Amino acid sequence: MNCRAAIARCVTVMTLLGLVACATTTTTQVSRQADPAFARKAVTYPTSVRVGTIVIDPANHFLYLVQGGGQAVRYGVGVGGEGFGWSGMAMVHSKQEWPDWRPPAEMLERKPELIEHMTQLQSGIGMPGGPDNPLGARALYLWQGNKDTLYRIHGTNEPWTIGHSASAGCIRMTNEDVTDLYDRIPIGTKVVVLGAGTSSETAKSMDPSTLTGSQQHASSGSSVLASQQR
Repeated sequence: MNCRAAIARCVTVMTLLGLVACATTTTTQVSRQADPAFARKAVTYPTSVRVGTIVIDPANHFLYLVQGGGQAVRYGVGVGGEGFGWSGMAMVHSKQEWPDWRPPAEMLERKPELIEHMTQLQSGIGMPGGPDNPLGARALYLWQGNKDTLYRIHGTNEPWTIGHSASAGCIRMTNEDVTDLYDRIPIGTKVVVLGAGTSSETAKSMDPSTLTGSQQHASSGSSVLASQQR
């Protein structure tokens, strides 16, 4: 790749990062590396939630994969600029490696400049999976029963946003961490997303069918931005 082509590729990637649904809403970063305080580690996490359950604590920017013996694998995450607008229980309905990103029609209407970065995919106009894709290396799609929550756990090519509320939606992890989680959990894994002041014990007994619309989904704008990212 010659110098001119390399510069053009860099500009394209940075343009996409500023436009896409789960891109950061802030522009100033102290470092372009993930904060080490949010590095993956084994921690003590006493809970009666079943082993293998994913517990997401958006307020503190952590995701826990519950292990036996009162332990968990803890990962740092990034969430939306106003926190995470959905709480309750879900399950991993599907998993994808290097997922495609397909912006909804509403976004393409608002930001027509995205079109030049899109190609015709089998599922519609979008961006094929790969290192430059905003969804990163892996994606886990969260459903309640037969209904898509419109939220995903996915990777990112902006590791400095981990530990911050700096995206338009979804739960983002470093590519290394989302790959590690992807390899550890099967389809059907239970996911508990904690709301403000909700403990993992309380969340364990929540019935998704009793949640209000505001608990099940974020505002329609955030839901649209999070939708069709597969």
